[in-house]
Amino acid sequence: MIQVLLDADCAIYATTGQMPLLRERLSDCAPGEVGLSAISYAEIVLGMEQGKPPTPEALAALIEVVPVQAFDDKAADAYAKLPFKRARFDRLLAAHALSIGAVVVTNNEADFADVPGLVVENWTV
Repeated sequence: MIQVLLDADCAIYATTGQMPLLRERLSDCAPGEVGLSAISYAEIVLGMEQGKPPTPEALAALIEVVPVQAFDDKAADAYAKLPFKRARFDRLLAAHALSIGAVVVTNNEADFADVPGLVVENWTV
């Protein structure tokens, strides 16, 4: 059961090895415990189209061990109830996490600070 959803930044860090503490925490997780929201996947692929990391091979390797999780009707319902102050990707990810009771792992905690009930952790420090 998915307990953690990676924000796009942490998923990218996991593919590039930039944050060794993140990789260590991820390696301590049981298979099926960590997922990548389809929302974060879309954000990463958008960045790749603009020449940003990761490489397609690195992303493929990541999703072999961190499967992409579908954004469903429950997530959409949660999204409709959130305050809108900035980036839609972050709001969509927050709604997805709330809908499945998952923790968001990010290096940008401030981006999620005003989402009621959302649990956010930073595994890069």
